[in-house]
Order: sequence, then C-alpha cells, then structure tokens
Amino acid sequence: MNSLNVISALVENKPGVLFRVSNMFRARGFNIESLSVGPTEQQDLSRITITINSDEHTVEQLVKQLMKTIDVVSVERLPLENSVCRELALIKVRVDASTRLEIMNLVNVFRGKIVDISKRSIMVEITGTSDKIDAFESLVEQYGIIQLARTGVCALPRGVVYE
Repeated sequence: MNSLNVISALVENKPGVLFRVSNMFRARGFNIESLSVGPTEQQDLSRITITINSDEHTVEQLVKQLMKTIDVVSVERLPLENSVCRELALIKVRVDASTRLEIMNLVNVFRGKIVDISKRSIMVEITGTSDKIDAFESLVEQYGIIQLARTGVCALPRGVVYE
C-alpha cells in the first residue's frame, strides 16, 4: 500500500548534485511529490527533503540508491509521527468589496499573513503542514485562486540528535 514518505538527504553544496539526485528518481520512474533544497548549519552541505508516495519496499530501495549517489553524504527516512514537517504557500485570491473581509477572516483562522493587497486581489502566506495548506486552498477556491506557489515540504526529526 502506498503512503507518503519523507526522505532527508545531506548533500555536498556544489553544482550538479540536485540534478543527480532528481535524475535517480526519474531513471527509476518515480514521481517526486515535493522537493525542497537549502543550506544547512554547515556551509559545505545542503539538505534535500523529498516527499514521495510509495510503498515501504520501494522507499527502502530509493534510500539505498540515494546513498550510492555521488556527493550524497547521508540519507534518512523521517517518520511522520516523530518529525516536524512544514510547507509554505503563497496564494493570490480574487477579491471584491463583498468578499475581502471573508477572506481576511479565513486568513486569521489559519494563522496566515496577508503579504500583499490590491483592489482585486489579496496575496496570503500560509505556513504549516501540507494538509493545512490544502484545507485553506480548498476554502478559497470558490473566490478564485489567481496564482499559487508552494515550497514543498521542509522537515527535521524531533528531539536532539548528536553525532
């Protein structure tokens, strides 16, 4: 049975690494649900967080293949129940005088931020789990989503990790 899996890889911070990692998934015919890449606390390393919808055996094989990829330092499967997973979305919603307040109230309920406002639109920043962002998106669809951008999942294991 397929389920959402989060894989965190520490990689060397140099050109071509993201291509090699994503190409490994492509070559094996797997779709990446989300991908997030950024620097870490160590200047020479970046963290790639990949979410895929797959079965247990396949995820284990992908982790093993990732470990064999050049410039990959470490790979870890993050258990959803013991990790903090967050995503950011910018959503530009169509508004008029009669709907502006409704949308602003929804933003407050979801603890979002209004980052831009004009006569015909409001741009909202929502941060949280993918489910939270999906829920907000489905509520504002009726008003008209003009544009949407999502970062992909960033995740770290809970608790203190010592090396």
